[in-house]
Amino acid sequence: PVGLATLGNAGPHGFSEIVYAFSSSAVGNGSAFGGLGSNVFYNLVLGLVMLAGRYLPMIPTLALAGAIAAQPLRPSTRGTFRTDSFLFMLLLVGVALIDSALIFLPADTLGPIAEQLLLAAGKTF
Repeated sequence: PVGLATLGNAGPHGFSEIVYAFSSSAVGNGSAFGGLGSNVFYNLVLGLVMLAGRYLPMIPTLALAGAIAAQPLRPSTRGTFRTDSFLFMLLLVGVALIDSALIFLPADTLGPIAEQLLLAAGKTF
């Protein structure tokens, strides 16, 4: 009830507002739609999500970097996939884009699609 108290829109649009606020706080600048009002609940929870989204990924990243740095250097062979090539850059960017799309697009598109289907059925919020 506290989270719904300042929600400007009900139904699927309100769901989209909440999903966008949390995903933006975790990985971006912490913006939200205009219909999502500010209250103590959202201020505290989105602040904690912002801290967790920015600082918790650093721990496994630093652990992985330490593990890679501790490995001995191995000579390049014919089967070595070079990480300083244009192909590696394209594959890295492609995987990052596909991964991000698979994580965020379903939740970000379900709200507007559901809202349009309900609007076509005559239900408004």
